[in-house]
Amino acid sequence: MNKIRLYVKEATNELLHKVSWPTWEELQGSLIVVLVASLIFSIVIYLMDVAFSNVLSAFYHLFQ
Repeated sequence: MNKIRLYVKEATNELLHKVSWPTWEELQGSLIVVLVASLIFSIVIYLMDVAFSNVLSAFYHLFQ
């Protein structure tokens, strides 16, 4: 039990005193980058899905 307490105490100490946390402005900037990248990535995947769907649909109609 003492090992668990020591681990939690050391982990808390490290998180509070040794980790450099980003500022609010840095977090906002990172959030915007992630949101824009996710939006672009999802649009590209959607367009690829539509394109492949149309190509395969045309291919299947050749054999009907």
